[in-house]
Amino acid sequence: MKRILIKNGLVMNRQFDTEQKDILIEGKTIRDIRADLHADGAEVIDAAGKIVMPGLVDTHRHVWESILRHIGTDWSLPQYLENIYYGNLGSQLSTEDMYIANLWGALEALDAGVTTLFDYSMLETPEHADAAIKGLEDAGIRAVFAHGVSGRGEYWDRESEKRHPAEDARRVKKEYFQSEDQLLTMALGVRGPEFSAWETAVDDIKLAAELDAIASMHIGFGAWGPHDRSITRLNEAGLLTDRLNLVHVNRIQLEEYRLIAESGASLSVTPEVEMMMGHGYPATGQLHRHKGLVTLGVDVVVSTAGDLFTQMKFALQAERARQNEQILDRGEMPEQLGLTVKDVLAFATRDGAKALGLGHKTGTLEPGMEADITIIDPSSFNLHPLNQSPAGAVVQSARPENVDTVLTAGRIVKQNGRLVKDVSRLREQVAQASENVFLRQHKNREVNAD
Repeated sequence: MKRILIKNGLVMNRQFDTEQKDILIEGKTIRDIRADLHADGAEVIDAAGKIVMPGLVDTHRHVWESILRHIGTDWSLPQYLENIYYGNLGSQLSTEDMYIANLWGALEALDAGVTTLFDYSMLETPEHADAAIKGLEDAGIRAVFAHGVSGRGEYWDRESEKRHPAEDARRVKKEYFQSEDQLLTMALGVRGPEFSAWETAVDDIKLAAELDAIASMHIGFGAWGPHDRSITRLNEAGLLTDRLNLVHVNRIQLEEYRLIAESGASLSVTPEVEMMMGHGYPATGQLHRHKGLVTLGVDVVVSTAGDLFTQMKFALQAERARQNEQILDRGEMPEQLGLTVKDVLAFATRDGAKALGLGHKTGTLEPGMEADITIIDPSSFNLHPLNQSPAGAVVQSARPENVDTVLTAGRIVKQNGRLVKDVSRLREQVAQASENVFLRQHKNREVNAD
């Protein structure tokens, strides 16, 4: 069994305090964490002066969009939906494009210290599902693959009665996700009651329960969020449980945040995209004050980069600004800030892992946990000197280029600031796949115009 010894790092504990210690990894498992460890024959990683932290956990990302980067930087939410869904770009990927997109997007996450992500997929055929899973697998990331539906319009109408493709979901579960002892696990990316008919949403959630899978849905945002009262309806139907991952939830009735917290359902906040596109103000503090399970995601990489450092900072400052403004409106000055960097680190690690059903494997650095580890080099201008504030440095100042080393389940995927996997050929394939998608869209528009 391969052994790795991380020496003299500033190791983060569950409270995100650091102390100089060593970490011994055997196979995929952390065996010991303490000072002055020795292990004959182990590969040694010198982490002296470096921050050794749990790998970051992204609970909502459309990974396949990595090949459509930058096209949505000026899009509102309606523009995004029109360009990606309803038979447009999202349905134009070949199976090879899907494989390349998921591989590239997952490698981007690993390069930025994200060791676990939730991939909310869009699938035109069963073969697209196979290709998406293969891309995640070949990247070497820990991922929850959310089996999704087609991007065609008949699926995304608010009155759509088309059910989730259950036959293929059952096939995928049987072929790929029979073991709990693997990096990839399964969820369902359902449309929920705001992108399908109520009866459809109920059936889709029940399908997820049948498959013992988390059901993730975009819900409670935009102009319809306050009026649909979807959270109340789910609660009254007995469907609001800890097996739901609720994405955005910016604009619901205030009492509904209490219902979410009491149910154990998780919230994926994607603060940058939400503030940009018009979902509503990030709901971070609204759920956090009820001690609900808040997590973070990147969401759409057509509009922003795929790193969680940016999202941690957006979530923190947006919530601080909201709370500070309320105090200022009372004619007072804020005496202290209502959300801390350690709160946000919990959202991006420990709480994210719990939300995805992986809290027994990842999210913290402790003996017995699997070794999902991100090592930050603080020697650059933006991080040096640390001044005894590693948690603050990670949340407020770190960037992907500060990520020195990344391990997933004890396997080194990035070392000395570079991915282990050679991506030179892949880079060319990504460019070609991107071009192919836009060409198909253009041809389809010409055909429809005729």
